[in-house]
Amino acid sequence: MDRRDFLEQFRSRLDQVIVDSGLSRGAFAQAVGMDRSTLSQLLSPTNDRLPRVETLAAIAAARQVSVDWLLGLSQEGHLGADIMPQGPSIERGTAMMTAERLRAWHTEAIGYKIRYVPSTLPDLLKTKEVIDYELEFFAGTSPAEGLQTAVDRLAYQRRPETDMEACNSLQMIEGFAGGEGIWHGLAARVRADQLTAMADLAEELYPTFRWFLFDGLERYSVPVTIFGPQRAAIYVGQMFFVFHSIEHIRALTEHFDSLIRCALIQPPDVPGFLRGLAERARRSG
Repeated sequence: MDRRDFLEQFRSRLDQVIVDSGLSRGAFAQAVGMDRSTLSQLLSPTNDRLPRVETLAAIAAARQVSVDWLLGLSQEGHLGADIMPQGPSIERGTAMMTAERLRAWHTEAIGYKIRYVPSTLPDLLKTKEVIDYELEFFAGTSPAEGLQTAVDRLAYQRRPETDMEACNSLQMIEGFAGGEGIWHGLAARVRADQLTAMADLAEELYPTFRWFLFDGLERYSVPVTIFGPQRAAIYVGQMFFVFHSIEHIRALTEHFDSLIRCALIQPPDVPGFLRGLAERARRSG
């Protein structure tokens, strides 16, 4: 391999690492501790220099690839290669970086079914007042960032080619309606308005968005999103465990499908159920 082929191989693999990260080039450069201009130079077809050793090491460490693979000296060492069952990568960063990454993952999954268990209510269904309440003191994400995420997710779901199934426990939704747990300080009027808004959106978005309510006494789930066959991400608070291997994605898909099988309320019945809870919340207020 001559020098030009060597550099072309490096540029190709660096570009692949950036795409797999789900980040913009600027966000990727920030994540690995280099200037955006340096990254642009490395990716330029006219560049005839390799990066410094410390830069190579930073890219390899941040994205869990081998330096040999980056340089084209090995065909193994990249997390995206299905050569064996792989453990999760850990994705973390600023709220802006996380939002960009999730937006990219959703875009890449268009045409596939997305399976979604939210940490509270589905983001795309939340009202501004509920977002402000949940994120006023939350570490890592501001109410403005949370609102933008909700707007982006709703716009995404309104595209005709999307397909999403979401699951919550019935008990969580009833707890929200009754102002229990983290929603203890949220006014009954705000809870009622949120329940009505969710009912309207669940009706509008059906059938490309299907929301199931399962029995939390029978099943449990951590927050997880499965982006078709491409990846699955488990949310653990300001970071994600991201799985790329077929075996892990299949196992998490089977877990999600088990939630659907024990759903007490099916998608066509969710709007009516939510409106009943909204009426009860208004009376209690």
